Amino acid sequence: MYVAYTHILVYALLDNTLAMQMPLSRYSSFSASTSSGLIPRTISRGLRSYYNPTRTRPGLTSCSTFFYNGNNISPHHPLCRPLTTTQSPRPFPPTPLPPCRSSPSYHLPSPIPSSAAVTARQLQGPLAQSARRHSSTMAANQEYPLLCLENPLLDIQAVGTEELLKKYDLKANDAILASEKHLPLYDELLSGYDAKLIAGGAAQNTARGAAYVLPPDSVVYLGGVGDDKYAAILRDAVRQAGLRVEYRVDPVAPTGRCGVVITGHNRSLCTDLGAANHYDLAHLRSPAVWPLVRAARFYYVGGYHFTVCPDAILALGEEAAAHGKTFIVNVSAPFIPEFFKDPLDASSKYWDYVVCNESEAAAYARSHDLPAPVQADVAAIARHLAGLPKANTARPRIAVITQGTEPTIVAVQGEAEVRRFPVHAIDASLINDTNGAGDAFAGGFVAGLVQGVPLETAVDMGHWLARLSIQELGPS
Repeated sequence: MYVAYTHILVYALLDNTLAMQMPLSRYSSFSASTSSGLIPRTISRGLRSYYNPTRTRPGLTSCSTFFYNGNNISPHHPLCRPLTTTQSPRPFPPTPLPPCRSSPSYHLPSPIPSSAAVTARQLQGPLAQSARRHSSTMAANQEYPLLCLENPLLDIQAVGTEELLKKYDLKANDAILASEKHLPLYDELLSGYDAKLIAGGAAQNTARGAAYVLPPDSVVYLGGVGDDKYAAILRDAVRQAGLRVEYRVDPVAPTGRCGVVITGHNRSLCTDLGAANHYDLAHLRSPAVWPLVRAARFYYVGGYHFTVCPDAILALGEEAAAHGKTFIVNVSAPFIPEFFKDPLDASSKYWDYVVCNESEAAAYARSHDLPAPVQADVAAIARHLAGLPKANTARPRIAVITQGTEPTIVAVQGEAEVRRFPVHAIDASLINDTNGAGDAFAGGFVAGLVQGVPLETAVDMGHWLARLSIQELGPS
Protein backbone atom coordinates (compact mmCIF):
# COMPACT_ATOMS: atom_id res chain seq x y z
CA MET A 1 0.00 0.00 0.00
CA TYR A 2 1.76 3.13 -1.11
CA VAL A 3 2.26 5.85 1.46
CA ALA A 4 0.41 8.46 -0.60
CA TYR A 5 -2.86 6.59 -0.50
CA THR A 6 -2.60 4.32 2.52
CA HIS A 7 -5.46 6.03 4.32
CA ILE A 8 -7.64 6.34 1.24
CA LEU A 9 -7.36 2.71 0.22
CA VAL A 10 -7.97 1.34 3.69
CA TYR A 11 -11.03 3.52 4.12
CA ALA A 12 -12.31 2.60 0.68
CA LEU A 13 -12.10 -1.09 1.48
CA LEU A 14 -14.31 -0.61 4.50
CA ASP A 15 -16.56 2.40 4.03
CA ASN A 16 -17.79 1.14 0.67
CA THR A 17 -17.69 -2.56 1.44
CA LEU A 18 -19.81 -4.72 -0.80
CA ALA A 19 -20.97 -1.93 -3.08
CA MET A 20 -20.73 -4.55 -5.79
CA GLN A 21 -24.04 -5.98 -4.63
CA MET A 22 -25.75 -2.95 -6.13
CA PRO A 23 -27.44 -3.69 -9.45
CA LEU A 24 -24.73 -1.95 -11.46
CA SER A 25 -26.53 -2.58 -14.71
CA ARG A 26 -29.06 -0.02 -13.56
CA TYR A 27 -26.70 2.35 -11.77
CA SER A 28 -23.47 2.05 -13.69
CA SER A 29 -21.93 5.18 -12.24
CA PHE A 30 -21.14 3.40 -9.00
CA SER A 31 -17.91 1.57 -8.35
CA ALA A 32 -17.78 -1.56 -6.26
CA SER A 33 -15.57 -2.78 -3.51
CA THR A 34 -14.72 -6.24 -2.42
CA SER A 35 -17.14 -8.31 -0.42
CA SER A 36 -16.23 -9.15 3.08
CA GLY A 37 -17.02 -11.07 6.20
CA LEU A 38 -16.15 -13.83 8.58
CA ILE A 39 -15.15 -16.92 6.67
CA PRO A 40 -13.70 -20.35 7.33
CA ARG A 41 -10.31 -21.20 5.96
CA THR A 42 -11.25 -24.42 4.14
CA ILE A 43 -14.05 -25.98 2.17
CA SER A 44 -15.16 -29.58 1.94
CA ARG A 45 -12.99 -32.43 0.75
CA GLY A 46 -15.19 -32.97 -2.28
CA LEU A 47 -14.68 -29.39 -3.44
CA ARG A 48 -11.10 -28.95 -2.32
CA SER A 49 -9.84 -28.88 -5.89
CA TYR A 50 -11.29 -25.38 -6.12
CA TYR A 51 -9.33 -24.08 -3.12
CA ASN A 52 -5.77 -22.92 -2.66
CA PRO A 53 -5.08 -20.23 -0.05
CA THR A 54 -3.40 -17.06 -1.20
CA ARG A 55 -0.78 -16.68 1.46
CA THR A 56 1.08 -13.50 0.64
CA ARG A 57 -0.78 -10.33 1.49
CA PRO A 58 0.56 -6.96 0.34
CA GLY A 59 -0.20 -3.60 1.78
CA LEU A 60 0.18 -3.93 5.54
CA THR A 61 1.89 -1.02 7.18
CA SER A 62 4.56 -0.84 9.83
CA CYS A 63 2.78 1.69 12.03
CA SER A 64 2.93 0.71 15.67
CA THR A 65 -0.79 1.08 16.30
CA PHE A 66 -4.00 0.98 14.30
CA PHE A 67 -7.37 2.05 15.59
CA TYR A 68 -10.49 0.30 14.46
CA ASN A 69 -14.20 0.10 14.79
CA GLY A 70 -16.81 -1.67 12.73
CA ASN A 71 -16.12 0.19 9.52
CA ASN A 72 -12.68 1.73 9.23
CA ILE A 73 -9.07 0.97 10.00
CA SER A 74 -6.64 3.85 9.80
CA PRO A 75 -2.94 4.20 10.67
CA HIS A 76 -2.37 6.26 13.78
CA HIS A 77 0.72 7.85 12.28
CA PRO A 78 0.67 9.40 8.79
CA LEU A 79 4.15 8.21 7.90
CA CYS A 80 3.29 4.55 7.51
CA ARG A 81 5.57 2.63 5.21
CA PRO A 82 4.59 -0.45 3.18
CA LEU A 83 5.71 -3.94 3.94
CA THR A 84 4.69 -7.41 2.80
CA THR A 85 3.86 -10.19 5.21
CA THR A 86 3.22 -13.85 4.76
CA GLN A 87 0.94 -15.78 7.05
CA SER A 88 0.64 -19.52 7.25
CA PRO A 89 -2.89 -20.86 7.12
CA ARG A 90 -4.59 -21.02 10.50
CA PRO A 91 -7.70 -22.88 11.48
CA PHE A 92 -10.94 -21.00 11.98
CA PRO A 93 -11.65 -19.97 14.66
CA PRO A 94 -8.04 -18.88 15.33
CA THR A 95 -6.38 -21.21 17.79
CA PRO A 96 -5.09 -18.63 20.32
CA LEU A 97 -8.69 -17.66 21.14
CA PRO A 98 -11.13 -20.01 22.88
CA PRO A 99 -14.33 -20.43 20.82
CA CYS A 100 -17.00 -18.02 22.00
CA ARG A 101 -19.71 -20.63 21.99
CA SER A 102 -17.89 -22.64 24.65
CA SER A 103 -16.55 -19.64 26.56
CA PRO A 104 -18.63 -16.48 26.49
CA SER A 105 -15.76 -14.43 27.94
CA TYR A 106 -15.05 -12.50 24.79
CA HIS A 107 -13.46 -9.27 26.04
CA LEU A 108 -9.88 -8.74 24.91
CA PRO A 109 -7.37 -6.43 26.60
CA SER A 110 -6.28 -3.38 24.65
CA PRO A 111 -3.83 -3.59 23.04
CA ILE A 112 -3.45 -7.35 22.51
CA PRO A 113 -0.05 -8.39 23.96
CA SER A 114 0.96 -10.62 21.04
CA SER A 115 -0.54 -12.85 18.41
CA ALA A 116 0.30 -15.97 20.41
CA ALA A 117 -0.09 -14.70 23.95
CA VAL A 118 -3.84 -14.23 24.26
CA THR A 119 -4.90 -16.58 27.03
CA ALA A 120 -8.15 -17.40 28.74
CA ARG A 121 -7.09 -15.25 31.67
CA GLN A 122 -6.85 -12.22 29.38
CA LEU A 123 -10.31 -12.90 27.94
CA GLN A 124 -11.98 -11.51 31.01
CA GLY A 125 -13.32 -8.26 32.36
CA PRO A 126 -16.54 -6.60 33.52
CA LEU A 127 -18.09 -6.68 30.07
CA ALA A 128 -17.13 -10.30 29.60
CA GLN A 129 -18.69 -11.14 32.94
CA SER A 130 -21.87 -9.40 31.82
CA ALA A 131 -21.93 -11.41 28.61
CA ARG A 132 -21.27 -14.62 30.54
CA ARG A 133 -24.40 -14.16 32.62
CA HIS A 134 -26.58 -14.15 29.52
CA SER A 135 -25.02 -16.61 27.11
CA SER A 136 -25.40 -19.78 29.13
CA THR A 137 -29.17 -19.81 28.77
CA MET A 138 -29.63 -17.85 25.51
CA ALA A 139 -31.35 -19.92 22.85
CA ALA A 140 -31.14 -23.02 25.02
CA ASN A 141 -34.70 -23.94 24.18
CA GLN A 142 -35.06 -22.20 20.82
CA GLU A 143 -33.39 -22.87 17.51
CA TYR A 144 -32.49 -20.04 15.14
CA PRO A 145 -33.48 -16.95 17.13
CA LEU A 146 -31.63 -14.80 14.54
CA LEU A 147 -32.71 -14.65 10.88
CA CYS A 148 -30.69 -12.66 8.34
CA LEU A 149 -31.54 -11.61 4.77
CA GLU A 150 -29.47 -10.22 1.91
CA ASN A 151 -27.48 -11.16 -1.21
CA PRO A 152 -25.06 -14.14 -1.11
CA LEU A 153 -21.95 -14.02 -3.30
CA LEU A 154 -18.95 -16.26 -3.80
CA ASP A 155 -15.68 -14.34 -4.05
CA ILE A 156 -12.96 -16.00 -6.13
CA GLN A 157 -9.74 -14.25 -5.19
CA ALA A 158 -6.28 -14.84 -6.64
CA VAL A 159 -3.01 -13.10 -7.35
CA GLY A 160 -3.11 -12.53 -11.10
CA THR A 161 -1.01 -10.97 -13.83
CA GLU A 162 -1.14 -8.01 -16.14
CA GLU A 163 -1.77 -10.47 -18.98
CA LEU A 164 -4.88 -11.76 -17.21
CA LEU A 165 -6.18 -8.23 -16.79
CA LYS A 166 -5.62 -7.47 -20.45
CA LYS A 167 -7.28 -10.70 -21.53
CA TYR A 168 -10.53 -9.69 -19.86
CA ASP A 169 -10.17 -5.94 -20.41
CA LEU A 170 -9.90 -5.24 -16.70
CA LYS A 171 -8.22 -2.34 -14.96
CA ALA A 172 -5.80 -2.97 -12.12
CA ASN A 173 -7.77 -1.07 -9.48
CA ASP A 174 -11.40 -1.10 -10.55
CA ALA A 175 -14.76 -2.77 -10.03
CA ILE A 176 -17.21 -3.65 -12.79
CA LEU A 177 -20.27 -5.72 -13.45
CA ALA A 178 -19.43 -8.75 -15.57
CA SER A 179 -20.54 -8.90 -19.18
CA GLU A 180 -20.63 -11.98 -21.39
CA LYS A 181 -16.93 -11.72 -22.18
CA HIS A 182 -16.00 -11.82 -18.50
CA LEU A 183 -17.85 -15.00 -17.57
CA PRO A 184 -14.93 -17.40 -18.32
CA LEU A 185 -12.81 -15.48 -15.81
CA TYR A 186 -14.21 -17.35 -12.82
CA ASP A 187 -13.31 -20.82 -14.04
CA GLU A 188 -9.92 -19.59 -15.18
CA LEU A 189 -9.15 -18.24 -11.72
CA LEU A 190 -10.19 -21.55 -10.20
CA SER A 191 -8.25 -23.77 -12.59
CA GLY A 192 -5.19 -21.68 -13.40
CA TYR A 193 -4.40 -19.71 -10.26
CA ASP A 194 -4.09 -20.21 -6.52
CA ALA A 195 -7.63 -19.05 -5.96
CA LYS A 196 -9.09 -18.49 -2.53
CA LEU A 197 -12.84 -18.97 -2.21
CA ILE A 198 -14.67 -16.66 0.17
CA ALA A 199 -18.33 -16.87 1.07
CA GLY A 200 -19.32 -13.26 0.61
CA GLY A 201 -22.26 -10.94 0.85
CA ALA A 202 -22.35 -8.43 3.72
CA ALA A 203 -25.25 -9.87 5.71
CA GLN A 204 -24.14 -13.45 5.10
CA ASN A 205 -20.79 -12.53 6.60
CA THR A 206 -22.48 -10.78 9.50
CA ALA A 207 -24.58 -13.91 10.00
CA ARG A 208 -21.42 -16.00 10.08
CA GLY A 209 -19.90 -13.68 12.63
CA ALA A 210 -22.96 -13.94 14.84
CA ALA A 211 -22.92 -17.73 14.44
CA TYR A 212 -19.31 -17.73 15.63
CA VAL A 213 -20.31 -16.01 18.88
CA LEU A 214 -23.68 -17.64 19.54
CA PRO A 215 -24.48 -21.26 20.45
CA PRO A 216 -25.00 -23.78 17.64
CA ASP A 217 -28.23 -23.57 15.65
CA SER A 218 -28.74 -19.89 16.42
CA VAL A 219 -28.55 -18.21 12.99
CA VAL A 220 -30.31 -18.80 9.68
CA TYR A 221 -29.63 -16.82 6.51
CA LEU A 222 -31.81 -16.23 3.44
CA GLY A 223 -30.78 -15.19 -0.08
CA GLY A 224 -30.75 -16.27 -3.70
CA VAL A 225 -28.29 -18.62 -5.40
CA GLY A 226 -28.16 -20.68 -8.58
CA ASP A 227 -28.27 -24.43 -9.08
CA ASP A 228 -24.54 -24.83 -9.65
CA LYS A 229 -21.16 -25.69 -8.15
CA TYR A 230 -20.73 -22.19 -6.76
CA ALA A 231 -23.83 -22.61 -4.62
CA ALA A 232 -22.46 -25.96 -3.43
CA ILE A 233 -19.25 -24.23 -2.37
CA LEU A 234 -21.22 -21.56 -0.52
CA ARG A 235 -23.33 -24.16 1.26
CA ASP A 236 -20.27 -26.08 2.35
CA ALA A 237 -18.51 -22.96 3.59
CA VAL A 238 -21.43 -21.76 5.67
CA ARG A 239 -22.04 -25.25 7.03
CA GLN A 240 -18.51 -25.26 8.41
CA ALA A 241 -19.16 -21.89 10.00
CA GLY A 242 -22.24 -23.23 11.79
CA LEU A 243 -24.67 -21.16 9.74
CA ARG A 244 -27.90 -22.57 8.38
CA VAL A 245 -28.94 -21.22 4.98
CA GLU A 246 -32.25 -21.45 3.19
CA TYR A 247 -31.35 -20.25 -0.28
CA ARG A 248 -33.82 -19.59 -3.03
CA VAL A 249 -32.38 -21.66 -5.87
CA ASP A 250 -32.86 -20.15 -9.29
CA PRO A 251 -32.92 -22.79 -12.05
CA VAL A 252 -31.51 -20.38 -14.65
CA ALA A 253 -29.44 -17.60 -13.09
CA PRO A 254 -26.02 -18.60 -11.71
CA THR A 255 -24.86 -18.00 -8.18
CA GLY A 256 -23.49 -14.50 -7.74
CA ARG A 257 -19.72 -14.41 -8.07
CA CYS A 258 -17.01 -11.82 -7.76
CA GLY A 259 -13.66 -12.41 -9.41
CA VAL A 260 -10.94 -10.61 -7.45
CA VAL A 261 -7.68 -10.27 -9.38
CA ILE A 262 -4.85 -9.01 -7.19
CA THR A 263 -1.86 -7.37 -8.88
CA GLY A 264 0.59 -5.71 -6.52
CA HIS A 265 -1.40 -3.43 -4.24
CA ASN A 266 -4.41 -3.35 -6.55
CA ARG A 267 -7.59 -5.39 -6.74
CA SER A 268 -9.69 -5.64 -9.85
CA LEU A 269 -13.25 -6.75 -9.07
CA CYS A 270 -15.53 -8.30 -11.66
CA THR A 271 -18.97 -9.13 -10.27
CA ASP A 272 -21.74 -11.27 -11.67
CA LEU A 273 -24.70 -10.78 -9.30
CA GLY A 274 -26.64 -13.62 -10.87
CA ALA A 275 -29.30 -15.30 -8.77
CA ALA A 276 -28.86 -12.93 -5.82
CA ASN A 277 -30.96 -10.40 -7.72
CA HIS A 278 -33.85 -12.85 -8.09
CA TYR A 279 -34.85 -13.35 -4.47
CA ASP A 280 -38.60 -12.94 -4.02
CA LEU A 281 -41.34 -12.72 -1.43
CA ALA A 282 -42.70 -16.14 -2.43
CA HIS A 283 -39.55 -17.79 -1.07
CA LEU A 284 -39.78 -15.91 2.21
CA ARG A 285 -43.40 -17.00 2.67
CA SER A 286 -42.83 -20.57 1.50
CA PRO A 287 -43.70 -23.47 3.84
CA ALA A 288 -40.02 -24.24 4.31
CA VAL A 289 -39.00 -20.70 5.28
CA TRP A 290 -41.92 -18.87 6.88
CA PRO A 291 -41.93 -21.10 9.99
CA LEU A 292 -38.30 -20.02 10.53
CA VAL A 293 -39.42 -16.41 10.23
CA ARG A 294 -42.19 -16.95 12.74
CA ALA A 295 -39.87 -18.72 15.17
CA ALA A 296 -37.04 -16.15 15.04
CA ARG A 297 -36.93 -13.32 17.57
CA PHE A 298 -34.43 -11.12 15.74
CA TYR A 299 -34.34 -10.09 12.07
CA TYR A 300 -31.23 -8.60 10.49
CA VAL A 301 -31.42 -7.14 6.97
CA GLY A 302 -28.44 -5.90 4.98
CA GLY A 303 -29.15 -2.71 3.06
CA TYR A 304 -28.11 -4.13 -0.30
CA HIS A 305 -31.32 -6.13 -0.31
CA PHE A 306 -33.27 -2.92 -0.85
CA THR A 307 -32.02 -3.24 -4.44
CA VAL A 308 -33.54 -6.72 -4.77
CA CYS A 309 -36.77 -7.39 -2.87
CA PRO A 310 -38.06 -4.57 -0.64
CA ASP A 311 -41.31 -6.51 -0.18
CA ALA A 312 -39.44 -9.23 1.71
CA ILE A 313 -37.88 -6.60 3.97
CA LEU A 314 -41.28 -5.07 4.70
CA ALA A 315 -42.73 -8.49 5.46
CA LEU A 316 -40.07 -9.04 8.10
CA GLY A 317 -40.62 -5.57 9.51
CA GLU A 318 -44.36 -6.11 9.76
CA GLU A 319 -43.85 -9.47 11.45
CA ALA A 320 -41.44 -7.92 13.95
CA ALA A 321 -43.73 -5.03 14.83
CA ALA A 322 -46.82 -7.23 15.14
CA HIS A 323 -45.20 -9.75 17.46
CA GLY A 324 -42.75 -7.66 19.47
CA LYS A 325 -39.63 -8.98 17.74
CA THR A 326 -36.43 -7.04 17.03
CA PHE A 327 -35.88 -5.66 13.52
CA ILE A 328 -32.35 -4.53 12.63
CA VAL A 329 -31.35 -2.81 9.39
CA ASN A 330 -27.84 -2.02 8.24
CA VAL A 331 -27.79 0.81 5.68
CA SER A 332 -24.69 -0.84 4.14
CA ALA A 333 -23.68 1.81 1.56
CA PRO A 334 -24.21 5.51 0.80
CA PHE A 335 -26.05 4.76 -2.45
CA ILE A 336 -28.87 3.05 -0.55
CA PRO A 337 -30.33 6.26 0.97
CA GLU A 338 -29.39 8.20 -2.16
CA PHE A 339 -30.93 5.94 -4.84
CA PHE A 340 -33.19 3.58 -2.88
CA LYS A 341 -34.61 6.23 -0.56
CA ASP A 342 -38.27 5.21 -0.97
CA PRO A 343 -37.94 1.52 -0.01
CA LEU A 344 -35.54 2.45 2.77
CA ASP A 345 -37.98 4.99 4.18
CA ALA A 346 -40.89 2.57 3.84
CA SER A 347 -39.08 0.20 6.20
CA SER A 348 -37.91 2.83 8.70
CA LYS A 349 -41.00 2.65 10.92
CA TYR A 350 -40.09 -0.94 11.71
CA TRP A 351 -36.46 -0.30 12.66
CA ASP A 352 -35.63 -1.21 16.23
CA TYR A 353 -31.94 -0.77 15.45
CA VAL A 354 -30.38 0.99 12.48
CA VAL A 355 -26.64 0.59 11.88
CA CYS A 356 -24.51 2.61 9.50
CA ASN A 357 -21.15 4.33 9.21
CA GLU A 358 -20.57 8.06 9.03
CA SER A 359 -20.52 8.13 5.21
CA GLU A 360 -23.87 6.35 5.04
CA ALA A 361 -25.27 8.66 7.72
CA ALA A 362 -24.12 11.69 5.73
CA ALA A 363 -25.71 10.29 2.57
CA TYR A 364 -28.98 9.78 4.46
CA ALA A 365 -28.88 13.36 5.73
CA ARG A 366 -28.25 14.76 2.25
CA SER A 367 -30.91 12.67 0.55
CA HIS A 368 -33.48 13.67 3.15
CA ASP A 369 -32.55 17.37 3.06
CA LEU A 370 -31.87 17.58 6.77
CA PRO A 371 -30.85 21.05 7.99
CA ALA A 372 -27.22 21.95 7.34
CA PRO A 373 -26.26 21.92 11.06
CA VAL A 374 -27.62 18.36 11.32
CA GLN A 375 -25.81 17.22 8.18
CA ALA A 376 -22.55 18.49 9.69
CA ASP A 377 -23.03 16.64 12.99
CA VAL A 378 -22.97 12.84 13.08
CA ALA A 379 -24.48 12.81 16.56
CA ALA A 380 -27.38 14.95 15.32
CA ILE A 381 -27.96 12.53 12.44
CA ALA A 382 -28.01 9.68 14.95
CA ARG A 383 -30.63 11.51 17.02
CA HIS A 384 -32.70 12.10 13.88
CA LEU A 385 -32.56 8.42 12.90
CA ALA A 386 -33.46 7.32 16.41
CA GLY A 387 -36.37 9.76 16.52
CA LEU A 388 -38.14 8.69 13.33
CA PRO A 389 -41.75 7.50 13.72
CA LYS A 390 -41.94 3.91 14.90
CA ALA A 391 -44.58 1.22 14.49
CA ASN A 392 -43.73 -0.71 17.65
CA THR A 393 -43.65 1.88 20.40
CA ALA A 394 -43.04 -0.69 23.14
CA ARG A 395 -39.27 -0.20 22.74
CA PRO A 396 -37.26 2.83 21.64
CA ARG A 397 -35.30 2.80 18.40
CA ILE A 398 -31.50 2.80 18.70
CA ALA A 399 -29.23 4.25 16.01
CA VAL A 400 -25.60 3.08 15.86
CA ILE A 401 -23.11 5.01 13.72
CA THR A 402 -19.53 3.85 13.44
CA GLN A 403 -17.08 6.46 12.24
CA GLY A 404 -13.61 5.17 11.60
CA THR A 405 -11.05 6.02 14.22
CA GLU A 406 -13.55 8.16 16.10
CA PRO A 407 -15.90 6.79 18.76
CA THR A 408 -18.95 4.79 17.76
CA ILE A 409 -22.05 6.93 18.32
CA VAL A 410 -25.27 5.53 19.78
CA ALA A 411 -28.53 7.46 20.05
CA VAL A 412 -31.64 6.16 21.80
CA GLN A 413 -35.10 7.38 20.86
CA GLY A 414 -36.43 9.78 23.50
CA GLU A 415 -33.03 10.43 25.07
CA ALA A 416 -31.28 13.74 24.50
CA GLU A 417 -27.84 12.42 25.35
CA VAL A 418 -25.88 10.67 22.62
CA ARG A 419 -23.45 8.04 23.86
CA ARG A 420 -19.95 7.61 22.45
CA PHE A 421 -17.97 4.39 22.68
CA PRO A 422 -14.26 4.83 21.94
CA VAL A 423 -12.68 2.31 19.63
CA HIS A 424 -9.91 0.03 20.85
CA ALA A 425 -6.29 0.07 19.81
CA ILE A 426 -4.54 -2.92 18.25
CA ASP A 427 -0.88 -3.39 17.48
CA ALA A 428 -0.21 -3.26 13.76
CA SER A 429 1.81 -6.47 13.94
CA LEU A 430 -1.42 -8.34 14.62
CA ILE A 431 -3.28 -6.95 11.59
CA ASN A 432 -3.41 -9.13 8.50
CA ASP A 433 -6.32 -7.66 6.55
CA THR A 434 -8.74 -4.83 7.34
CA ASN A 435 -11.33 -5.91 4.79
CA GLY A 436 -14.53 -7.10 6.42
CA ALA A 437 -14.27 -5.30 9.75
CA GLY A 438 -17.66 -3.66 9.24
CA ASP A 439 -19.43 -6.97 8.70
CA ALA A 440 -17.67 -8.39 11.74
CA PHE A 441 -18.70 -5.44 13.91
CA ALA A 442 -22.32 -6.00 12.95
CA GLY A 443 -22.00 -9.71 13.67
CA GLY A 444 -20.68 -9.17 17.16
CA PHE A 445 -23.15 -6.40 17.91
CA VAL A 446 -26.17 -8.40 16.76
CA ALA A 447 -24.96 -11.48 18.64
CA GLY A 448 -24.90 -9.35 21.77
CA LEU A 449 -28.49 -8.27 21.16
CA VAL A 450 -29.55 -11.88 20.76
CA GLN A 451 -27.77 -12.76 23.99
CA GLY A 452 -29.61 -9.97 25.77
CA VAL A 453 -26.50 -8.22 27.03
CA PRO A 454 -26.51 -4.49 27.83
CA LEU A 455 -26.14 -2.08 24.92
CA GLU A 456 -22.59 -1.10 25.83
CA THR A 457 -21.62 -4.76 25.94
CA ALA A 458 -23.12 -5.40 22.50
CA VAL A 459 -21.10 -2.51 21.05
CA ASP A 460 -17.99 -3.86 22.72
CA MET A 461 -18.68 -7.31 21.28
CA GLY A 462 -18.87 -5.70 17.85
CA HIS A 463 -15.52 -4.03 18.40
CA TRP A 464 -14.04 -7.27 19.65
CA LEU A 465 -15.21 -9.31 16.67
CA ALA A 466 -13.95 -6.65 14.26
CA ARG A 467 -10.55 -6.82 15.94
CA LEU A 468 -10.58 -10.60 15.69
CA SER A 469 -11.52 -10.36 12.01
CA ILE A 470 -8.66 -8.10 11.00
CA GLN A 471 -6.15 -10.54 12.46
CA GLU A 472 -7.16 -13.11 9.86
CA LEU A 473 -5.93 -13.44 6.30
CA GLY A 474 -8.31 -12.22 3.64
CA PRO A 475 -11.80 -10.78 4.27
CA SER A 476 -12.50 -12.71 7.41
